[in-house]
Amino acid sequence: MPHPLENRPILRMNGAGNEILVLDLRGLDHVLAPQEARAIAAAPGLRFDQLMALHDPREKGDDAFMRIYNVDGSLSGACGNGARCVAYALARDGKERLRLATDAARIETRREAETVFTVDMGRPRLDWREIPLSREADTRTVALEPPVAGAPTQFSAVSMGNPHAVFFVPDALATPLETLGPKLEHHPLFPQRANISFAQIVARYDILLRVWERGTGATKACGSAACATLVAAARAGFTERRARVRLPGGDLHIEWRDDDHVMMTGPVEFEFETMLSASLFEGVAA
Repeated sequence: MPHPLENRPILRMNGAGNEILVLDLRGLDHVLAPQEARAIAAAPGLRFDQLMALHDPREKGDDAFMRIYNVDGSLSGACGNGARCVAYALARDGKERLRLATDAARIETRREAETVFTVDMGRPRLDWREIPLSREADTRTVALEPPVAGAPTQFSAVSMGNPHAVFFVPDALATPLETLGPKLEHHPLFPQRANISFAQIVARYDILLRVWERGTGATKACGSAACATLVAAARAGFTERRARVRLPGGDLHIEWRDDDHVMMTGPVEFEFETMLSASLFEGVAA
């Protein structure tokens, strides 16, 4: 019996350097298993930061329901760079505006230019229970207890559909991301793990950012982390409610509007389209 993903087209793109795959499963009654996501990631040229699997919409007015996979096969609640890549993929069918749903949020996108899209990431969640943290805290400034050697002693916590811990540091480039990232991701304060951001305030409209994503590791960009960082910086009085966020893969422009929605604008780059081979899934249960 052929595997349901055999000869299914898959698109490779990047959003500000964030490595994204888009797999359109609409019209197919198949939910990607974690081991299938890992098998795709192991294929030559298909290693990803996030894989965006599109399913038939669950509610009227939505264009698709999305499941977002990290490279370890775990699910993510949101991916702003991936949402822009999905918007670009569906714009080829003439859709300039989209409404996409996940288990965590509903995301709206609009095309600004040929390869530039804006994503409405919705409202940030700021209560410690919503993020979640393992204990009560004022999420503007949370003490890192127990401490981690070499890490800052406090952070700001925000959820943009997935949990984010934002550490403000004097020099983001000098921070040992690969060493601290995995330790902080699994810190007992984060029962669902967390995306870890090291943010340097360059000016009131300019932030330098490096991110360790839960389930993936260090990435060139993370859209939800850029949004969470702007919210945390504005709450702390470090920046205005809009700023350029500079990541290793490119710049994102973030605005926390007066209606509490966080808007992200940035580029998308199409790399290639290919077909999934049945050989990828040999020995992998569907």
